Amino acid sequence: MKIHPHSKFVFIGDSITDCGRWQSKNSLGNGYVNQINALLQSDYSQMGIDVINKGISGDTIRDLNNRWERDVLAEAPDWLSIMIGINDVWQQLDNLIPKNRKIFVAEYEHTLDALIASVSPLVKGLVLMTPYYLQLDRADPMRAKRDSFGAVVQKLAKKYEAIFVDTQAPFDENLQKKDVADFSTDRVHINLAGHKILAKAFLNAVK
Repeated sequence: MKIHPHSKFVFIGDSITDCGRWQSKNSLGNGYVNQINALLQSDYSQMGIDVINKGISGDTIRDLNNRWERDVLAEAPDWLSIMIGINDVWQQLDNLIPKNRKIFVAEYEHTLDALIASVSPLVKGLVLMTPYYLQLDRADPMRAKRDSFGAVVQKLAKKYEAIFVDTQAPFDENLQKKDVADFSTDRVHINLAGHKILAKAFLNAVK
């Protein structure tokens, strides 16, 4: 396990990370963060890792930037996991959103790079998780844009020597055998089976 004992581990992101944490009694939500915490507390209970969920549904990289001081720097985490970008992706394809409000890949990379740079010297470990989209056709516009955002995350993980979690790969593998409906009704928001895939990908990366 790469995570240091007695670490404060903050997870930040959008609705996939949030996953109802405002309604959850344990404040971790009902998704992959909760599943990761359950496994850490059961299989690595002696390590005393404190998991904190700072996901907010609907967030883009701009929203993350606006709350970075409060939800990351002020928390002073030992470890940090970032998963953001799918809202930035789909909003590009929404004709009802003005062009000046849309976030393209260049802004995404510049902002995410700056956020990582601000926290990298302060943490013991950093995990960067790509956004995903449950679509095998790489020519699909949403999937193609997702892939470009995922490439940015991989590039920054290499730059900052962070642990990289390619969340798209395990979904692609599962979609070879199962239908999208087995995991999601909209290709983005996933059920418990989908969150288990995310949790496994994360834990495999940090072991």
